[in-house]
Amino acid sequence: MTGPAVRSDLGEPGRVPRQRDGVGAGCLALLLAVGTDTHPFERLVRWVEEWHGDAAADLRLTVQHGHTRSPALPGAVPFLPHDALQAALADADLVVCHGGPATILEARRHGRLPIVVPRDPARGEHVDDHQQLFARRLGAAGLVALCESREALRDALAAGLADPTRYAVAADPGARAAQRAAVARVGRIVDDLVAAASCRRPWWRPWPKPGDGAGRDHGAGRGR
Repeated sequence: MTGPAVRSDLGEPGRVPRQRDGVGAGCLALLLAVGTDTHPFERLVRWVEEWHGDAAADLRLTVQHGHTRSPALPGAVPFLPHDALQAALADADLVVCHGGPATILEARRHGRLPIVVPRDPARGEHVDDHQQLFARRLGAAGLVALCESREALRDALAAGLADPTRYAVAADPGARAAQRAAVARVGRIVDDLVAAASCRRPWWRPWPKPGDGAGRDHGAGRGR
């Protein structure tokens, strides 16, 4: 099968980062992260749970399942402190996550092309469709491996088990210019989506408080 394009943060062919320490031959580290949104994401957790039951592979799992029920998977925790999440991202060979911008950017910063399943508001997984719109734009740009069906996720994971380097992107935390360019590119995509969608206020920007013009962030935590 043909895997997703491997790109750097600037859309150029990426280089494979160093091998993760602590991962032995034949043993891959997989991180599943659904973020901190209060809506359960049962669909993604169930898909990975079912896939893991069928996968004939030696895997080390870290499963951050948030407000979804605890799955029958090793390494399952509701939430990870910031430092623990960063360590899990740095260690992972494969990252599967929801469509939160913060999670996606952090995965790429650590050298992983994230396998993204966006939350669907029609299934009660979020309040609106911004994750779907965002992930589809990033998928079209080659910045994530977009999976919107169980079959697509299984194909992506099978490809990752066969060759995890296809989900590698340039990882250089010291390359601040490249990181700023990537953040700016994602920001432009988000701005374009909001402008095209409707006149509703962007979910990550503050609403003014009555009378004083000050901002209040009603979207705090949505992107993580």
